[in-house]
Amino acid sequence: MSSTIRVKLSIMMFLEFFIWGAWFVTLGTYLLHNLHATGTQVGVAFLTQSIGAIVAPFIIGLIADRFFSAQKILGVLHLAGALLLWRASSAPDFNSFYPNVLTYMVLYMPTLALVNSIAFRQMKDPQKEFAPIRVLGTLGWIIAGLTIGWLNWEQTNSLQATFLMAAGASALLGVFSFALPATPPVKSGQSSSIGDLLGLDAIGLLKNRSYLIFFLASIAICIPLAFYYGFTNPFLNEVGMKAAAGVQSLGQVSELLFMLAIPLFFSKLGVKKMLAIGMAAWVLRYVFFAYGDGASNYWMLIAGIVLHGVCYDFFFVTGQIYTDNLAGERFKSSAQGFITLATYGVGMLIGTLLSGDIFDKNTLAGGGHDWRMIWLIPAGIAAVVLLLFLLLFRERATAPAASDAPVAYGEASAVAPG
Repeated sequence: MSSTIRVKLSIMMFLEFFIWGAWFVTLGTYLLHNLHATGTQVGVAFLTQSIGAIVAPFIIGLIADRFFSAQKILGVLHLAGALLLWRASSAPDFNSFYPNVLTYMVLYMPTLALVNSIAFRQMKDPQKEFAPIRVLGTLGWIIAGLTIGWLNWEQTNSLQATFLMAAGASALLGVFSFALPATPPVKSGQSSSIGDLLGLDAIGLLKNRSYLIFFLASIAICIPLAFYYGFTNPFLNEVGMKAAAGVQSLGQVSELLFMLAIPLFFSKLGVKKMLAIGMAAWVLRYVFFAYGDGASNYWMLIAGIVLHGVCYDFFFVTGQIYTDNLAGERFKSSAQGFITLATYGVGMLIGTLLSGDIFDKNTLAGGGHDWRMIWLIPAGIAAVVLLLFLLLFRERATAPAASDAPVAYGEASAVAPG
């Protein structure tokens, strides 16, 4: 791969995740404060990510893989996305805001797979070449959060500007996409079934009892994940943290550092212990949030944010590697699609609706919230999932090789914001 192509792919990755991080982290705060939405409406807004994740395979499988070059579709989707983000910024209430963000996420979620496809097609050795390029995506998310904090948009009630910033970056990537390396369709003339698109060919993996336990645990652990996505930023702002969006970027820094250490942990711990540590970190994070505050227990808030790297890498990335190794060559792609559909489709759907309802029920008369109860509920859910997993999951005698980790990093990062 030439240096020119490497630079182009790096810019593509940076902008792709800068766009998402520019508005997604503070969405809950914006809806509650600017549009005076309810907690349930916040949950419904974050549910658009799940809807987009479910629709994405159809757009990729029916259009990108068969008829048009990936970089051209990427450009069109981001140009359309820029218009939708601009419209969302001027919506006067939730009812007019929601159709824009729903349509946007249906268009945006497929681009996560498209940027990976464009990058992989240019690489001779993806296992070595992909990670240094994908890390620019994490950097883009971090820079977006730091920018929001530096400009003090949360404290000045100016979060409308996050959508305008994201719209500008989306328009820039839309235009830039047409200068990316040509990535023609790989399945031109071939037909695809719904089962192929959703990864249902891999359903046979559930005959493996341990994989079935992991599969169910993955769905269940995404329920508390929805609490983190939807209500962490409103919580941090309410307890008095300054530049909360910028501080939250410590979670992505943590994710990046732990990602580099995954091969070492794999060789020492194996799959079951890695997954269990990830789930235990979820419990600990929400306990820290439940008892943390903006005064003497401020360190708990920081610790809860930094634990994101353990929560995400040890469970989701490890799970992707476990799935990849168990599926075999024939079902690798369909298995990854199947687990993504289950987690970001079913699990997050349940979680977003539940989290919004719990938030509303713990709203106090004076306008504040009983955050301790709000966070102890997902902590309890994660604890139950962890206990059942430890009791029922049996690890194979042969653990996945540590060398597989960098490849799985790219696959796992295709959906989650981290």
